Amino acid sequence: MTATAAHWARCRDGGAVEIRRLGPGDEDALRLLHAALPPEDRYLRFFTLGRSNAEQYVRSLTTDPDHARPAVGAFRDGALLGAASYARTGPGVAEFAVSVAHHDQAHGIGTLLLQDLVERARADGVTTLTADVLTANHRMLRVLDDLGLPVRTERDDDVIRITMPLDEDSASLDAYLTAVDQRARTAVVAGMVPLLRPASVAVIGAGRRVDSVGHAVLVNIRRGGFPGQLTAVNPHARSIAGVPCVPSVADLAEPPELAVVCVPAPAVPRVVRECAAVGVRALVVVTAGLSAADSAAVREVVREHGMRMVGPNCLGIANPLARLDATFMDRPPLPGRVGLACQSGGIAIGLVRELSRVGLGVSTLVSTGDKLDISGNDLLHWWSADDGTDAAVLYLESFGDPRRFARLARALARRKPLVAIRAGVSAEGSRAAGSHTAALATPAATADALYRQAGITAVDSTAEAVEVLALLLDQPLPPGRRTAVVTNAGGAGVLAADSCAAAGLPVAALGESTVRRLRDRLPATAAVGNPVDTTAVVTADVFAECVAAVLADPGVDAVVAITVPTALGDPGTAIDRVAKTALELGKPLVGVHIGQHTPVEAGVPPRYADPAAAVRAIAAAADRRSWLDRPAVPVAEPADFDGGAVAALVADRLAEHPEGVWLDPADSLTLLTAAGIPVVAGETVPDADAAVDFWRRVGVPVAVKAVTGGLLHKSRAGGVLLDLRTEADVRAAVAALRDRFGAGLRSVFVQPMVGRGPELLIGVRNDPRFGPLVAFGAGGTDAEALDDQVMRLCPLTEGDIAEMSTAPRLARAHPDPAVADVLRRVARLAETVPELAELDINPLTAGRAVDARVRILPTLNS
Repeated sequence: MTATAAHWARCRDGGAVEIRRLGPGDEDALRLLHAALPPEDRYLRFFTLGRSNAEQYVRSLTTDPDHARPAVGAFRDGALLGAASYARTGPGVAEFAVSVAHHDQAHGIGTLLLQDLVERARADGVTTLTADVLTANHRMLRVLDDLGLPVRTERDDDVIRITMPLDEDSASLDAYLTAVDQRARTAVVAGMVPLLRPASVAVIGAGRRVDSVGHAVLVNIRRGGFPGQLTAVNPHARSIAGVPCVPSVADLAEPPELAVVCVPAPAVPRVVRECAAVGVRALVVVTAGLSAADSAAVREVVREHGMRMVGPNCLGIANPLARLDATFMDRPPLPGRVGLACQSGGIAIGLVRELSRVGLGVSTLVSTGDKLDISGNDLLHWWSADDGTDAAVLYLESFGDPRRFARLARALARRKPLVAIRAGVSAEGSRAAGSHTAALATPAATADALYRQAGITAVDSTAEAVEVLALLLDQPLPPGRRTAVVTNAGGAGVLAADSCAAAGLPVAALGESTVRRLRDRLPATAAVGNPVDTTAVVTADVFAECVAAVLADPGVDAVVAITVPTALGDPGTAIDRVAKTALELGKPLVGVHIGQHTPVEAGVPPRYADPAAAVRAIAAAADRRSWLDRPAVPVAEPADFDGGAVAALVADRLAEHPEGVWLDPADSLTLLTAAGIPVVAGETVPDADAAVDFWRRVGVPVAVKAVTGGLLHKSRAGGVLLDLRTEADVRAAVAALRDRFGAGLRSVFVQPMVGRGPELLIGVRNDPRFGPLVAFGAGGTDAEALDDQVMRLCPLTEGDIAEMSTAPRLARAHPDPAVADVLRRVARLAETVPELAELDINPLTAGRAVDARVRILPTLNS
């Protein structure tokens, strides 16, 4: 949570207020706010019925040249609805105060102001907020309770002394952020009811021509059977497609809850202002092509009047369960169970068609378009509260607030499957990387890390999204990843086994009793291992018995039943008979019917046309099961982490290099040592004599490395010479580096050689929007090319640490228990040092950092 100079926030009733810092120009507004307080409110706030305390308070806030008493206000339509401030009373301690206009005290404005004040106080170094509250001030006590921070109270007669620590532990911070999200959910859902469940709709710009977008939207709403009042707005008609029409927004008899705007782009700002003037509560702006200035003007009007808006440049919205289809799609969506949020109208149309075709249907569709207001975060709130949505699909080409998105998605994914179609994940346009980690941290890797940690199933196409949902919605999640294949076509079984290997699903070893049961029922030519090939001559009854036997095997977590019809019959007709058994056992059963006309058919069990699709769906279900089972325990505080030494080193180097700097090897290792990370210590020396002296002192072969101003990859440039065993070797190495780099060689770094072992990489890239990304995997000079890394975004959990430390192939082949602790400490470094832009520990060998590159930049996340 970061306070901003000015931002909009949603109240409990869905309306919006602007929260910003108060200054001298707000003195009249503050005075009016407090003068209008009724006597009871004034007494509760100032402990007196007189007005002098209020006047003194106003002057203290608006004549504060040193900003010793920061104050924020909540504004709507230019009027000040509430104010909050704090004043320091001691080191790290400040007393806070909140005032809200009497008629606006039931909408959560006080909580929003206090929430903003808390973030500003934190940034200002305040660690404790205090206040004296009268016991009769029930509303203020409710505000404190709603805030979500731990509050200590001490009663003295009719006064309660409030103490609110701001340096809470991770559990308290999680509780606070949960409370923030719950308040936001209440506000968002309230504001979106007029959008997705409106009582009345007007289509502005509904054309008489049947080939116009406005006409199509109007016809779709009418044909969909919308039960509320429907009106068209067009100055050239009295009726369009059987719908009554008025000339302008001002001529509407009653303000509609929802207005769908389909006018030409230059007219959109005027129409939006007209809608705001008559009291429209929600907008869908289908029109594309708005200029940047017009978009900004529209956003400002929407915020000032507390409206919600989808678009512009969008397909529209639909809520089939409410019989609302305000889109220009060619066919209505089937009412169903899946919520959709798509930045692309084309992707939305494809998903609607696929979900309708397979019978899953749509609960809500929002084509977000240019996202001037409604975004994916709003839909996450809506779906969390919507009992009609059992799963959701996202197609997002950008993230407005990735960290908040991750929090909201994680909370929703705990209850409902959440699928994201990857988009905008190519590496093109990425900045030049100065470290292996930065090169690895492509947009695709960053987005996938976010998806994985938030419990989102990421897929690459609309077809795959539907394939996965067909399983996740109607089948139990597998208890593990061990998968069995039963088929009447041996070749299809081989394909399925290959797909399992590619998806990371072990082909289960069947137990002896299962094998005996299969042999008793199958011909001698059948294969009773895994895959099980029943042969093409078995009856449907026998095939069903074999599937049931494999499902009952305790070593099997999921079953793929593959059939092809022959002249002797179609065993696929028997799979339905086993579906109840699979549900009772808590194991997913999927059918594959080779040759079926559709790629997937939803049902119990779901049926696929291709074994690979069925296996992908099982892998997605297994991943979801693994994520749900992971402990969400915050990373433990590492012992011997010297935060003071870390901060001092960073501050010293930035004082010398205000523009930022790559630390030299010695400083890099010193930083890691302060974080408690084992290192192979070395020494920066000016010449060959000093290098030889170091070699003599350590008594083992050494490595000599170039220290230059701009050399990013030393090994590739010939800046690392290894295994130097004699004085002559060391002197020759230094001379070679001087010949190679000339005046660019500032010094050399000498380091004892370590034993050979697997070379691992642990790194960080800090992104101003996503935060720190931690990478772990195979290291060495060509780490980017090895494709053996895993990445996660901070903050990490202990579950993330456990998963990361065993995910890369090299780490599984050479397990090292020390890796988890290094990951934990690197994550702590990344979270506590916002100036840490890039870090590479490469290689990490035997749990020790042999080499490190660290780049620090000033105020990276400001």
